[in-house]
Amino acid sequence: MIAEIGKTLVVLGAGILLLGGLLWLSGGTLKHIPLGRLPGDILVQNEHFTFYFPLTTGLLLSLGLSAFLWLGKFMTSR
Repeated sequence: MIAEIGKTLVVLGAGILLLGGLLWLSGGTLKHIPLGRLPGDILVQNEHFTFYFPLTTGLLLSLGLSAFLWLGKFMTSR
């Protein structure tokens, strides 16, 4: 059981490392991706108040992270 947790953490860490490296090496070329301003994100602006709740962005990130973790578990279980 501990070995499985270790494998999962290694896969998760490697994925985060790769994602961080891609973002770092992109040099700002990924700023055109509208992540954070998708349709379905809630934005309420007033004269002295701004409320932003990234609902769609959160759902997409959750789906992507869940798929990544599922693939990581699938790959380490073989």
